[in-house]
Amino acid sequence: MRTTNAKRSSVLAKWICRALGAALIIGVFAVAPNWHANSFANFSFAGAARAKDDLIGLFHSASAAESQPALSNEGPMPDLNGAIDWLNSAPLSNKSLRGKVVLVDFWTYTCINSLRPLPYVKAWATKYKDAGLVVIGVHTPEFSFEKEPKNVQDALRDLNVVYPVALDSNYKIWNSFKNEYWPAQYVVDGRGRIRFHHFGEGDYGTLERVMQQLLKENGATGLEGSTVSVSADGVEGAPGPDVESPETYVGYRQAERFASPERLAHNSQKTYSPPVRPRLNQWGLSGSWNDGAESAVLQAVPGKIVFRFHSRDLHFVLAPTKDGKPVRFKVTLDGAAPGDNHGSDSAPDGTGEVREPRLYQIIRQKGRIGDHTFEIEFLDPGVQAFDFTFG
Repeated sequence: MRTTNAKRSSVLAKWICRALGAALIIGVFAVAPNWHANSFANFSFAGAARAKDDLIGLFHSASAAESQPALSNEGPMPDLNGAIDWLNSAPLSNKSLRGKVVLVDFWTYTCINSLRPLPYVKAWATKYKDAGLVVIGVHTPEFSFEKEPKNVQDALRDLNVVYPVALDSNYKIWNSFKNEYWPAQYVVDGRGRIRFHHFGEGDYGTLERVMQQLLKENGATGLEGSTVSVSADGVEGAPGPDVESPETYVGYRQAERFASPERLAHNSQKTYSPPVRPRLNQWGLSGSWNDGAESAVLQAVPGKIVFRFHSRDLHFVLAPTKDGKPVRFKVTLDGAAPGDNHGSDSAPDGTGEVREPRLYQIIRQKGRIGDHTFEIEFLDPGVQAFDFTFG
């Protein structure tokens, strides 16, 4: 059975985006506080306390997945007036949306679990616009640079997101929905009531059938019963089938499985040596770094990061220097250039460049998946390294 992925969060503090291989989460608001909705395959969690082993999953048989979803009245949709700004639209409200079926999608632009559903969300916005569907993206940030409107605006352009997006940098909309996950989708009927919600990746057919049902209840006619079929690559591509590496943060606040011989220092410059034989899911630094709560910043070249991983894809949230200068890099896979296993943000010879703060796809393997050692060497100082994710 296909699994879904989600990430959990707490507004109070730390962000955790873990890859756990998880099952689809439908119709469940929360099992424990502060979770980001990824399935067992990719689970994210941001909270003041860590919950390493919390899992949420409801498994469906294929026949149940194809049946008509059961809808309930979960109460009125909270207002959207907590946004600090809106992109692609004037501000929207409960009043202006009355009479429309609304899909509210909580996401953040560097989270792989938020990016992989985007091809479906964009397709639904186009397919059902004339039938009365309004898609709203609520962008609730994980990292501090995601609070910058320009960074989000650039991401919307690069991702071709043209539907309305509320900038929820202060978590006011997130809190009003009592949401705890990235991604999370809430479907609202024409009378302003939440009728269905879904946490994490996957089960796109169920979500689309819910929207079809509510659009028909709202008077739409001529709707086809078919569901969209999408094909995407890069960071929006579907995850691989064999993922044994969890989301891993580089900043000390959530860092785990650090394997350099030296102890990880907090908020101070220190020279590290790489782990000689890292075990699966261990990582380490090489060179002079300053590791802060959210990210590690390279102080001087040469500087490397090493990771022993098991998955088809390796992604890395990176940012250029704090004054915006690009940073060149070169990667190897088991000591050699990646060749055909390079990602959309690296070349076959392993070279690439960090030009803006975002998630970079560094490796996408074409052959058999196994344990591999990844190294990324930065050829310029000042890079900010945040978070590994896999898929």
